[in-house]
Amino acid sequence: MENKDAIINNYNHSITITERKNLLITGVKKIENFDDEEFLLETVMGFLAVKGEDLELVKLDTLSGNVSIKGLIKGFSYMDDNNSKKDKASTSVFNRLFR
Repeated sequence: MENKDAIINNYNHSITITERKNLLITGVKKIENFDDEEFLLETVMGFLAVKGEDLELVKLDTLSGNVSIKGLIKGFSYMDDNNSKKDKASTSVFNRLFR
């Protein structure tokens, strides 16, 4: 397992958006949580939240760390390392429940 983590940590991280409809992210370690409005990804550069409408996972390549998402991309942001990923995921769920 350490060998796989070492390989992923060597990946470059990039985000490519095409016409706000297609998103390609490299350097992804893990998908923490996702639905049709939000993806929470762990990347080599930290946690990344992608928000939009009708989001779908098109391709997941765990060996190379590539993720492809389609839908209307409204924005994305990196999470601070000060908060745990579990807190972020649970906060997101509670925010959705109490809209």
